[in-house]
Amino acid sequence: MFTEGIEIVGGFTRPIHSVSRNYGSSLVQRGTATLFFINNDGWAFTCGHVADLLGAPRGLRRKAEAFQKELSDRRGKEKEKKLLKEAEKKFGYSKSAVFEVHNRFMNCIEGTLGFEIIKHSGVDAALIRFKGYTKLLCDSFPVFPSDTSSLQPGKFLCRLGFPFPEFTNFAYDENTDKIIWTDTGRPTTPRFPIEGMVTRRLSAHGKVFGFEMSTPGLRGQSGGPVFDAEGKVWGMQFGTKHLDLNFDVDQEVLRQGMKQRIRDSAFLHVGGCIHIDILKSFMKDNRVQFSEA
Repeated sequence: MFTEGIEIVGGFTRPIHSVSRNYGSSLVQRGTATLFFINNDGWAFTCGHVADLLGAPRGLRRKAEAFQKELSDRRGKEKEKKLLKEAEKKFGYSKSAVFEVHNRFMNCIEGTLGFEIIKHSGVDAALIRFKGYTKLLCDSFPVFPSDTSSLQPGKFLCRLGFPFPEFTNFAYDENTDKIIWTDTGRPTTPRFPIEGMVTRRLSAHGKVFGFEMSTPGLRGQSGGPVFDAEGKVWGMQFGTKHLDLNFDVDQEVLRQGMKQRIRDSAFLHVGGCIHIDILKSFMKDNRVQFSEA
């Protein structure tokens, strides 16, 4: 049903690759997010929480530099263990604290990377504008519906994103105590679509801002387009909600010839999407050109 739509939308949907590690750890974690281009001026959509991630590396670097300066300035004046413990407390460093993050926009531009971010003040959406590049690596762009009255419960739509990171072109460098991107390993991550039915409208303060879908939006699909079989974009994936079904199970079953006790609580995972009308108003407010049909 969505074969044609996936190919159309895939032409302007791109992954964001992220690698990170926690304080005191050399274990590198990888993650993904999604954006989709709007026009040939370098404008794109993603989620507000993804935009926050894109701005995180600079702040983390400054915090790490200040932490190291604190240690350097006080070293020799106090016992090392006491000094380290006090500095960790001051800067909020623990084993669960993110220490380093690096992001990559994949297949977006050639040339120098520069971008600005405009976050929506009321919903989890953000505009990105790429700047300073020599070539935009996208030559097809979305068409948004001019009449959105059919966006009602029962409508079937699809989402596209990059929820399962498979890129491996990174490493932890012991010499510099930093994560580095490498020329070896897999540089790509496959796209993944997931369809669903519009179930309910989402509203706040009496105004509709989004819609719910009967299937979850997967981690890594945040910022990805929601579209129909013809490839028209009706919204943007931003999150998942977990609805308690009240189907609690405490039951003895047979597994591989042995009795086993199963305890489980069931939830329905539903996806949250930003409504197309909100996205169009956001673009108009910022004078971003887009196509309608």
